[in-house]
Order: sequence, then C-alpha cells, then structure tokens
Amino acid sequence: MLPPAGDINDPLGFLSLASLSQLLTPGLGLIATLVAILVAQYVRSPWRRVPPGPKGLPVLGNALQVQNKDWMFGRECKRKFEHIMYLNALGQPIIVIHSLKAAFELIDRRANIYSDRPRFIVAQELFCGGLFPALLSYGDVWRRVRRAAHEVLTKVAVRDYHPVYRKEAILLAAGMLETPDASDKHIQRSSASATMSILYDYPTLENEHDKNFMGIHAFVDRMSAAAAPGAYLVESFPWMLHIPARFAKWKREGIEHFKRHSSMFNGLLDTVSNDIVSRYFPHSLNILESLSFQAKGSERPSVSASLMKNSNRSGLSNTEIAWLLGGLYTAGAETSANTLAWWTRAMIAHPEIQKRAQDELDAVVGRSRAPTFADAPNLPYIQALVKESLRWRPAFPFSIPHSTSEDDWYEGMFIPKGTICLINLWQCHHDPSSYGPDAASFNPERFLDEEGGLIPGPVETRDDGHGTYGFGRRACVGKHAANDLLFINIATVLWAVQLKCSRDEDGKEIPVDLETDDYSGMIFRPPAYRCKVTPRFPEAPLLLMEELELLKA
Repeated sequence: MLPPAGDINDPLGFLSLASLSQLLTPGLGLIATLVAILVAQYVRSPWRRVPPGPKGLPVLGNALQVQNKDWMFGRECKRKFEHIMYLNALGQPIIVIHSLKAAFELIDRRANIYSDRPRFIVAQELFCGGLFPALLSYGDVWRRVRRAAHEVLTKVAVRDYHPVYRKEAILLAAGMLETPDASDKHIQRSSASATMSILYDYPTLENEHDKNFMGIHAFVDRMSAAAAPGAYLVESFPWMLHIPARFAKWKREGIEHFKRHSSMFNGLLDTVSNDIVSRYFPHSLNILESLSFQAKGSERPSVSASLMKNSNRSGLSNTEIAWLLGGLYTAGAETSANTLAWWTRAMIAHPEIQKRAQDELDAVVGRSRAPTFADAPNLPYIQALVKESLRWRPAFPFSIPHSTSEDDWYEGMFIPKGTICLINLWQCHHDPSSYGPDAASFNPERFLDEEGGLIPGPVETRDDGHGTYGFGRRACVGKHAANDLLFINIATVLWAVQLKCSRDEDGKEIPVDLETDDYSGMIFRPPAYRCKVTPRFPEAPLLLMEELELLKA
C-alpha cells in the first residue's frame, strides 16, 4: 500500500495536490496571459477584416484560381463577392475589383496610394532591364517618363498625326475590298503602320513581313505571356532570381530577350535620328539642331523627334526614350487592332447597327468623298461605336496590376500595404448596375441621348464611357491618339464597305462567334473569321484611290 500523500517519510517523493497546484499556478498564469494577448491581437488585427473571397488551398491559397479565366470572368464570382474580392496567392495579398464604383474610388480618387506596380521579375526586370514604362515603379523615373509622354500626346498634339491616320484608314478599306479573306491581317497591318508612322516617322508597312513589325509583335507576345499571373514561379519565390543562369532556362531566355529588345528599340531610334539629319541637314552633325527643326516645322512630325528634342528638359536618356517608344507602340497598335477586329465581328452580327451608322455617314459625308476628322462632331453614332467597342470587348480584360504603397480601408474592409490590385474590366463593363440590363450586348445607343446626341457614360469613367484606358495616374497616356485612330478607321470602313457573314460551300451563312476568345497572356483576341466584304456603292473603290492620291500630293 502506498504511503499517504504528503507523508514526510514518502520514499517515492510523491507531492500533495496542494504542492502540485502551487508549482503549476505560475506556469498556467503565464500561458493564460499569452493566450489572452494573442486573442486580443487577433480580435484587433485588421487582417480579420480583409474583403471577402473564396477559400484557398493550404500553402497555395488561391494561386490556382487566379489563373482560371473562366472562374475569374464568371458571373457567379461577381455575384458572390460584389465590388471587391480578396485572394491570397502563396502569401501574396490580391484584391480583384469588380465594379467601376470601387475602381474609381480606389485607383482614381486614392491615386497617391494605388499608383505603384507590383514587381514583375521576368517581364520587367529580365525581359526589359527595368525599362518598360507601363511596369515602372511609382517614383521619379516614372514621373519623368510619364511627363515626357504626356507632353507629346495631348489631344491637341495628336492632331498633327491625323493625315497619317486618315491615309492608313483609306488603305485599310481598300485592302479589305481587294483581299476580303485577309481582313484581320489588313487591320493588324494598318494599326501597326499608323502607330509606327507617328512614333518613328516610319514608312507605310506593305505587309506583316516587315522585320521591325515582326520583331515588335514578338516582343508584345512575350511580354504579355511573361506578365500573366502565375507564368513563372520566380514571381512567387524571388529567391530563385539568384539561381545561376546556366541552371535556369527562364533566366537565360530573359537575358537574351533583353539584349534583342534593346537592340531593336535603340536601332529604330537611331534610324529616326540619322534619317532626320540626312533629310534636312545633310552637312550637319548637330542632331539636336535637326531634331528641333523637324519638331517645329517639318512636314513629317513624329513622337520620337519631339521626345529627343525635349530630352534636355525631360532628363530622359536615349535608351529611356527608345524604351518609352517601344512601350507606346505596345499599348497602341495591339489594343487598336484587337478593338477593330472585335468591332468587325459586331458589325457582322448586328447588321441593323451597321446600317444605322452608314445612314449617318450618308447624311453627313455623302458618297462623293471619304470621311475626315472635321466630320467627327456631326457623327455621334460613329463616336458611340468607338466607345461601345472599347467597352464591350476590352483588349486587356484585366488592367495592368496596381499595388498599394500603404495600408488602406474601403467600406470597412482592410487592404494591406503591398496588395496587388486587379481591375476586372470584363466584369466592370458587363455590370448591369453601370450599363443597364443589356450590358453584355453590343449596343452603341447606350452612349446616346433621346435626341441622338453623344453622352459620356458612367460618371466613374470621366467621359471615356469605359475603363479600358485605366484609372488614376496610370491611365493610358495615348488615349487621344487611340480614339482618333479608331474613329477614322471605323468611319472610313463603314463608308466604303459592307460587312457580312461569310458562307460555306452550300451557300449557308457561317455565323460569327462573339463568345469564344483567345485569351493568351493578358490580351483578349477574337477568334479568326473570314467575313464577306463588298463595296457599299460602285464608286467606292475608285474614290478611295483618288483620296489616297490627294493625301500623297
């Protein structure tokens, strides 16, 4: 039998319950205190009040969902999480903005917090050496680049390029009539040629086989793929950047692409500089003098010449100017071509809309000449077509990501510093609360009043009518040039051309597909489609050629 507890003669050293309690009480008190502190911190932590979002997987979080296009664009996603959805991808906080209201409030009105970019290790640091303008971190370098671009692309400044745009629009309409099976290629060529002409004073592109055209478009495709969410593991595990290039294919390719891209963009700028000198000052070695002459009074102005002329004031080096021009091309040519390609499909699917636009052209322009920019104020339906095309199928269904530089709160929800902010333009543009019950349909009348006059659209879009050009301090600096290019192309093609469904071998119409898309990287491309293109009236092809000769004179 064991001796009674607490017996001083206890040979086994058993303690009494009272003695054990005395020993454990300080430890239990410390644990209870720590638990209370942790509970209090948890209760007070702002992280408990992040926006709602779907549950994620252990470790991965929502990394797989970010890459799921069908889920991100799905109506159920917007219905469940309304204005803002919170995701966590491998520890990286992300918010997805689903409404114009939230996009305007955060990205525009709080631009001092939401104007930074997340780190793009492959797309920016490796492929572009940290020089691509759209991905620059918010700071002094970005401000200098932005200011320089803004000065040469104001609404007034881009009027200097109207003759180029009009010439390319006439070439587009004529090309579509000549080889209707290649309409998409004509659109791609026309947008690229117009953009390269205004940027570099580049000759008119004859076809898509021009080496610079091919090189820039290869760059666009690589950039789009590299910047897509989840494209490279190093974006989630930055320590991988220290892996030697010989053991990392992605790193080797990034370094090689940067060398190739830099050579291409610097080469284009050098060609412009040398051409200006030889054209206007064949015996002068003063490049700044020749650039000044060209920007002030030459018959062929260009953005590159204006940027180099102003380089002392802007503080930009030639390399920075070369990459700025490359960034402007990427933003301009690709998006315009995509918008025009989707627009042609909308015209084929909605012949009644096409007819109304052509009736307006006949009433204002007539059939003895092609449209000009002077006709724009009297063509509200054509301008509404431009707005609706940019809204209905944005080239980038997700905006380029922003990043928060400070903690913030929105409607009682916590948004931590360093959060990646994605504007889901697809959801914003198809939101019935902003665009009515037919938000998913192509309907330019949403931008017209009862008298047929042009109206701006949702107040959050600041007269653009859509969010395609972005919000806040990162909004597209070239939007005036893009609007002008789209207007004159749409007006000219509709004036000269009838767009219809193609037919199969049995003569049956092949309906155009408005739902399928090629969403590769970050760009939203339409599926291939061969439409039927015919002249609207017998004299149209001849009049186009006559207009072209007048522009060349």
